[in-house]
Amino acid sequence: MPYARIALNAGKPAHWLNAISTSLQQALEESFEVPPGDCFQIFQPCQPGELVYDRHYLGGPRSDNFLLIQLTAGRPRSAECKKAFYARLAEHLAASPGIAVEDIMVVITTTGLEDWSFGGGR
Repeated sequence: MPYARIALNAGKPAHWLNAISTSLQQALEESFEVPPGDCFQIFQPCQPGELVYDRHYLGGPRSDNFLLIQLTAGRPRSAECKKAFYARLAEHLAASPGIAVEDIMVVITTTGLEDWSFGGGR
């Protein structure tokens, strides 16, 4: 039941966003123990000056295609699971829509089941 917030520079076409969404979901299902169809994502397009990042910190160079993916997951995953997810996500995003692997940053936070309401006030 992960929830993904994807921050990126504004102005990307719909097909670009769709490719990111599809690539992210594929990586989650293949390597982050997420069942098919469990997809909750929000894109946060940022205007100039709203997405601030170091173009060389612990990697780089980073371009204007930089993605900051904040993933909130309902339960912890092992370090091996996370590493596999990072690698698979980079592969998918490099293939479609063609994002350089240095332009992908992921932050994972976990929560308890009591921190989620899926509707109906439950």
